[in-house]
Amino acid sequence: MKRKMLLSTIILPFLLMGCAQSQSKEDYGTPSSTAASVTDFADRTVTFEHVPERIVALSNGDMDIVYAFGDEVVGRPNSNGAIAIKEAENAEEVGSTHSIDIEKITALQPDVVLGGYPMNLKDVPAIEGTGAKVILTGANSVDDIKKQVGLLGEVLGKEDKSKEIIADIDHKVEEIQSELPEEKPRVLLVYGAPGTNMAALPNSLSGNLLEMAGGENIASDYPGLDSYPQYAQLNTERIIESNPEIILLMSHGNPEEVKDSFMNEMKKNAGWKDLDAVKNDRFIILPSELFGTNPGTQVTESLEFLQKTFKEMK
Repeated sequence: MKRKMLLSTIILPFLLMGCAQSQSKEDYGTPSSTAASVTDFADRTVTFEHVPERIVALSNGDMDIVYAFGDEVVGRPNSNGAIAIKEAENAEEVGSTHSIDIEKITALQPDVVLGGYPMNLKDVPAIEGTGAKVILTGANSVDDIKKQVGLLGEVLGKEDKSKEIIADIDHKVEEIQSELPEEKPRVLLVYGAPGTNMAALPNSLSGNLLEMAGGENIASDYPGLDSYPQYAQLNTERIIESNPEIILLMSHGNPEEVKDSFMNEMKKNAGWKDLDAVKNDRFIILPSELFGTNPGTQVTESLEFLQKTFKEMK
């Protein structure tokens, strides 16, 4: 009898311990395998079962943000000249937001493809057919870039870093806004390629940067184009009437050709030579990595460039 009582005394604590462990697991459950459920710029809800590791970026802006987080991409946008992010040099080129190479994307077997909205909305079914998730972003303003940073921070599990980057952007914007000139320079901001030139409107990223840096966009009330609502057709008569003091030129490539094309178009009007910008030779070709595309976290450098330009031309 004593032996039975002794065995019970020994075994019972282990049974109770096992029950307690079992009860603990039942009470608290196992950690969720879902990394994030996010809403992208196309108002699509995308759920991830784990933090993406193999990332493809179709724009320099998305790629810049990924590297700012300390991550890297396996696929990147094509580059005509120097690559925007040197650390991504060995990543496979997969096209761009305007023209994707679905075969290369498939071969890379990405967990997520970062595309542009609305350009890549039509490509979502094809990309998802490769087994990858798709996140669509956009950047028509500094606020959009901050939203983009926050969104990708959620997707990649870098919320703390994204908050830090957004705080840095806010600080720089506040600093620049505190030093705006009392008299804003009149500015024409032209986006183009040889034979095609458009005026950037305030609802474009470059137009937003222009106003935030203290410039007055002379094309602010021009009607937007149906196909490119952030840009307007150039109107020589209205440009001459507004008499810009500075003309900013931006393009993805061939900036001198863009300048020549624009000048040839404008010279057709006799009043062109009397513009303040023409008389003072105030034509500025903007750095393509800061203005010809979404600069991502480098948007603060874009603002600083414009601020410095306006200060030097007082």
